[in-house]
Amino acid sequence: MLYYEAQPRAMPESIDYDDFIIATYYAALPRDAIMYYLAPFLAIEQSTGTWTAVPGETPEVRAKHVAKVIGIHEVPFYEYEVPKEVEERTYVVQLAYPFRNIEHQLPMLFTAVVGNISMGGKIKLLDLHFPKQYTEGFGGPKFGIDGIYEALGIKERRPLINNMIKPCTGYSCEVGEKLFYEVARGGCDVIKDDELIADMAFNRCEDRVKAYMAMEKRAYEETGEHTLYMVNISDNLPKMFELAKRVVDAGANAIMVNYLAVGLPALRALAEDPDINVPIMAHMDCAGVYYESPNSGIASHLILGKLPRLAGADVVVFPAPYGKAPYLKDRFVYTADAMHYPMHNIKPMMPMPSGGITPDMVPTCVADIGPDIMIGSGGGIHAHPMGPTAGATAFRQAIDATMQGIPVQEYARDHQELGMALGLWEGTFKETSATSGLDSKLESLGDH
Repeated sequence: MLYYEAQPRAMPESIDYDDFIIATYYAALPRDAIMYYLAPFLAIEQSTGTWTAVPGETPEVRAKHVAKVIGIHEVPFYEYEVPKEVEERTYVVQLAYPFRNIEHQLPMLFTAVVGNISMGGKIKLLDLHFPKQYTEGFGGPKFGIDGIYEALGIKERRPLINNMIKPCTGYSCEVGEKLFYEVARGGCDVIKDDELIADMAFNRCEDRVKAYMAMEKRAYEETGEHTLYMVNISDNLPKMFELAKRVVDAGANAIMVNYLAVGLPALRALAEDPDINVPIMAHMDCAGVYYESPNSGIASHLILGKLPRLAGADVVVFPAPYGKAPYLKDRFVYTADAMHYPMHNIKPMMPMPSGGITPDMVPTCVADIGPDIMIGSGGGIHAHPMGPTAGATAFRQAIDATMQGIPVQEYARDHQELGMALGLWEGTFKETSATSGLDSKLESLGDH
């Protein structure tokens, strides 16, 4: 039996799925290379061994710690010959990594399932299956979807509207304070810093929190609606953790972090800190480095969905296929599924589609990923011809129309703010197609 347990290959039925993290990869090899022989070397490389035999890698060590190839599926699946014109063969490969090699450490998860093989050519991590004993080591979102609505005092569920204060950076606290009040008064449920401004000498986080929360109170007294302010605390470590506690002490009711810039373990540390008992938004910047290549990296539903959810984000900003970010609609929907479908003990996380969204896109967005979402808009609110307050109101009107099943164009006839927004922006952006490239990126950015 030790012979089989020590092998870097296994039948799926021969392993206990509760004891392994299953990674699924896309891989491509030259025609004459044979994946059946190469894949076990990948499994050894990412677990017990190296490119050559070493004395300490005994059968006993392998039996407990070697990763196992449990599936090699060529696509298309040739049986008796490979056509002469085929120069490259493509595969879906599954490797099972022993939980004991990784435990509940996110750095070790990345090292095991991506690690050195990320430099091995055409190989892309498509999915990860986590056993229950793995997810039980994580707290996940403290608030999640239900907690966000509760924090805002919203009982009748509807899409939320989030505004990013613009310009992205370079403005004073006084300018931001005025803009915060205007969009909160117009109906924004959540207002966040842009990812490009954090604790800067010209505009400190604590100053913004004190000023903006005073405006939150003022707007609430006028509208009866609360607003969450997600202040960007991204910073060097360990300063970021000190800053997070200072802004909470200063009255912050939410925080935001550029989670891929500071690292998933840093996001997890924030989420699991009992002194930081406010919702956390995770911003997507840097995500394209991981997923944009079709042949390498990490699939978007992992880097934008499962992994930040596991680490404890309550909301994740991710690209919408209707705006300025090129992103396939099926990837968009699948990524949203990874945020809110059941995942063992981990709470659902709220999706926040963003990137060039305007009010006419609200019905499509809701139809694609459901009403329990936070729609992000920056320029689509601030550049409204009647001002930021009207820009926020236009989005709320689009949400009201969508929830009542009324076409936004029809609703806009009796709602001036929405009518102005549709007249200016409807159709400005086209849904990104599979063939979109740099030209379409630049064109949509120019329109924006």
